[in-house]
Amino acid sequence: MDRNRKLSIISFTGKGKRLSQTIEEQLTDIEVSLFTKHKPDIGEEGSQWVPYVENSVGQWAKEQMEKGNAMLFIGACGIAVRAAAPYVTDKLYDSPILVMDEHAKHVIPLLAGHMGGANGLARFIGRKIGAEPVITTATDINGIFAIDLFAKRNGLLITNRQGIARVSSKALDRKTITISIEPGHRKQDSLMPEGVCITDYPPACPADVVITSQEYEYDTELLLKPKEYVIGMGCRRGKERTEIQAFILRELDRVGICLCQVYALASIDQKRNEQGLAEWCRREKIPFVTYTAQELKEIKGTFGSSLFVEETVGVDNVCERAALKACGWGGKLICEKRAENGMTFAAAKREWMVDFDEE
Repeated sequence: MDRNRKLSIISFTGKGKRLSQTIEEQLTDIEVSLFTKHKPDIGEEGSQWVPYVENSVGQWAKEQMEKGNAMLFIGACGIAVRAAAPYVTDKLYDSPILVMDEHAKHVIPLLAGHMGGANGLARFIGRKIGAEPVITTATDINGIFAIDLFAKRNGLLITNRQGIARVSSKALDRKTITISIEPGHRKQDSLMPEGVCITDYPPACPADVVITSQEYEYDTELLLKPKEYVIGMGCRRGKERTEIQAFILRELDRVGICLCQVYALASIDQKRNEQGLAEWCRREKIPFVTYTAQELKEIKGTFGSSLFVEETVGVDNVCERAALKACGWGGKLICEKRAENGMTFAAAKREWMVDFDEE
């Protein structure tokens, strides 16, 4: 379950609205917002009140998708399909959409089951409230290795999305999937999935999947490249997403990093709920990770220190230390602190490693 994901729940009846409130109470690990198309009853207020959506359900869905939020419709599947269909763009980037009946018997992931995390979210919600997840993804129901989920877990960029279907089809036919991995980047003690075979790098003959950071041409169905860079940021409270975005994009361009190469954005835990940072990460589908001041203090190195920052948050530098912390072992700072109008930016390059163990 993606803890960085925000879940928006919309209901259409009084019973559905009450169910949405129950779900909100149970999902303490993620941020939940409630909405309804059911007119409030007379005298309904306080903890029983849920914001009424004045716009159409389609307009509401569009706004949620633009923000990168997951959506749960408590009602008929048809409502969700008609509301979201005009705004569906790409299976790799679409927001997860789920449907639940108002008796809470079933929870159904409709869109973005793997890359968006809808399947995992359905299972998570199901465990919390006792609903049965209705999973229809072929690799899931057949217990087959899913290359897109593997790529997501390992922070790998899918460069040719058409290859996902071809590799998955071969796996579903119970044929061996060959994977060629750049040397030094495979976790040796991870358990290899059934039907997966590691082959030489570079592959002497066509491989189904090649995983590498090197810029060469390969004869492969699917080329996966590691997202090698971590952004570290600090910012003054209340910074707007648009200003944060403009600053990040300028700095990435200055150091020659594409947004698609970003593995995560890291900061101090005091910024965990900073709306501008969190919203930008949700929109760009980039994990947002935070650390305590003590965790950041433990990062070794020479950093651009600030007495004001230390007195304010408890550590002398946030952006550089956070970037290195998120890299894990072997991370290297490639862009030292850059400051602009109450925001700080740093970038680090991580040592990537492919792990076949499932989370």
